[in-house]
Amino acid sequence: MAEKTQQAYPSPPENHGYQRSDAESLLSADELKHKKRIKLAIYVAIFVVFQIIVITVISLTVMKVKTPKVRLGNINVQELTSVPATPSFDTKFTTQVRVKNTNWGPYKFDASTVTFLYQGTAIGQVVIPKSKAGMLSTKKMNVEVSLSSSALSSSNFGSELSSGVLTINSTARLTGKVELMLIMKKKKASTMDCTIAFDLSSKTLKSLQCK
Repeated sequence: MAEKTQQAYPSPPENHGYQRSDAESLLSADELKHKKRIKLAIYVAIFVVFQIIVITVISLTVMKVKTPKVRLGNINVQELTSVPATPSFDTKFTTQVRVKNTNWGPYKFDASTVTFLYQGTAIGQVVIPKSKAGMLSTKKMNVEVSLSSSALSSSNFGSELSSGVLTINSTARLTGKVELMLIMKKKKASTMDCTIAFDLSSKTLKSLQCK
């Protein structure tokens, strides 16, 4: 009877293969978690470095505020008369006042004036109206200039007129603010110093140098 029972319920076959213990399974899971944490840390480090690079580039380019430049543009002579014997001179010409803004934001400037001088004495002015030079652009304002030696108290410039060249200077100073990212405003003052030379014989512009 016992033999029949053993035949009806045979014992399970022995497993000669390798079985991992619970400790080994836990160790493998911990290794996977550790590797995932390492990968996550690497990704975070890469992201942080990338952000630092982006911020540095923006700080050195976009957020760096440069001083706008104000200069005179082309000069078209309309009238130019000179009398060395008197001596005296009168001239009328058109030009452009150019405000060049190389910033990543607009430059809003207050009203100002361009002063024209002969040997340090003012002989005329033109008004620069309150305006704005847009981001990475140049604001151009057409002006008409009339200058006369009648404002000069000295009469010792006859020799220059006899040389055939009339040299005058123009100066200006603009004050305003550069606005970046709609939140940051930086005060900037722009200055101009131009030297203008006229050819009296041909009644044309000889040279224009600004700094």
